[in-house]
Amino acid sequence: MDTTTTVILVAAVLAATVLVLALVLLVRLVRARQALRRAGLPTGPRWIFWGAVLYLVLPTDLLPDPVYLDDIGVLLLALRSLRTGATPQTGGTRS
Repeated sequence: MDTTTTVILVAAVLAATVLVLALVLLVRLVRARQALRRAGLPTGPRWIFWGAVLYLVLPTDLLPDPVYLDDIGVLLLALRSLRTGATPQTGGTRS
């Protein structure tokens, strides 16, 4: 194999790995939201969840599609918002 083929092969493997990571995060996001809803806990703003899913699916991105780092970032932010929406807020004192 020449160097061009090797570079293309390595880039393809890296792109496939990052795509798999993005899909795993999408599955985790959907499962987390379902688990929170089954438990009766708040899931945060609905637009964050659907916005993250749409951002992953739609072809327009901040970065070109072979680089899924922006998709992963959006999914991680959505997971974080679900987690913070599920934690009980302790803001006041009880009497």
